Amino acid sequence: MSHMIVAAADGSSLANPGPSGWAWYIDQSHWASGGWARGTNNMGELMSVLDLLKSTRDLPTPLRILCDSQYAINCCTRWIPGWKKRGWRKADNKPVLNVELLKQLDEELTGRNVTFQWVKGHAGHPLNEMADTLARAAATAYQQGLPVDAGPGFSSHDLDSPESFDQDEPDRTTPAHQATLSDAGDPDSATESDTRPDRDQPDATSKVLTSAGAERTDVELRPTGRTNQTEPRRTPPDGPELLPGLVPEPPEPLRQPQPELFSAELFTNPPAPSEPAPNRPDTSLFVDLTELTRELMSDQTQLDRERLGELMHPDYVAFQAGGLIRTRGSILARPASLAGPIQLDMLGADQLGDAIVLLRYRLRRNSQDYLCSALWQKTRQRWQIRFQQSTPVA
Repeated sequence: MSHMIVAAADGSSLANPGPSGWAWYIDQSHWASGGWARGTNNMGELMSVLDLLKSTRDLPTPLRILCDSQYAINCCTRWIPGWKKRGWRKADNKPVLNVELLKQLDEELTGRNVTFQWVKGHAGHPLNEMADTLARAAATAYQQGLPVDAGPGFSSHDLDSPESFDQDEPDRTTPAHQATLSDAGDPDSATESDTRPDRDQPDATSKVLTSAGAERTDVELRPTGRTNQTEPRRTPPDGPELLPGLVPEPPEPLRQPQPELFSAELFTNPPAPSEPAPNRPDTSLFVDLTELTRELMSDQTQLDRERLGELMHPDYVAFQAGGLIRTRGSILARPASLAGPIQLDMLGADQLGDAIVLLRYRLRRNSQDYLCSALWQKTRQRWQIRFQQSTPVA
């Protein structure tokens, strides 16, 4: 049986250009993220692929990279050779953007057994969703001036036991592996202002291409190195291990019962000054609550009234556009309202207590943007949303 490593790579920019992040994800033990105080979506997309290639360059196992950016795939599979022949200039003789990243990608792809697969963004693919969440978390950290969790990366000792992360290589005779990117576009039309139109492609079929360096001679193997040297290596956050696309079971309940939100005990018995409550949730909790927020607003959950009720606190209240106020009971009593695909851009998070986290995010649905906040509270071993507010952006 042949094996290959399957990893998702993604980038994020909160303003394009603006605070930006990148990430690649194989599993909870093998992932990395980083970013810049000012960057673009395309920079993040290319950097996520580049760091993944550098981190796995000594691995003999074939590598498949899942991307929701056709720009990144086309750069690696089609455009780099032509740009390189013209001295890294486009057909109109203007310099190619992101040339330093592209030169490193050209070097890393040489002689590598790498394939690229396009996946539709925000469509529920577990690896893509994890990479997207980690990239946005990195961009948000740069926006707020916080340290970025670089992740465990890909250590050299992983080469000794590849079976721990290898995945069965899919059958290459399937139509998905024979597909081509017919809508790839012209390389000279790709600019830094691209807003990733591939996320809105109606066809969700996966597409696979071989890297531009597949037929080149083998490159000399070098020690594995990270490309985000300016960021300190950080240990993984404490907490239960994540399975791709799944929210982990919560830990055992605390021995002492926790006070209800806004109860008198919070004001009469505040935490001791020597043990202040943390003001930022750790990365694993941030990822979990982000996924729960996406699940809460998805059409699938809106149709599953039982699951919708589980996610909402008994005292849930929502302040909606137009001055509407909804409660848990009124929402569950009304017919399901389907909004279609949504895009969720996390802006920040504050941990107000051991069992209370405030999320801030931008939501797009039906071509309308909203600035939103959500208050999540942990009750009876699970997180439930207690308050939600949304304001339309003109």
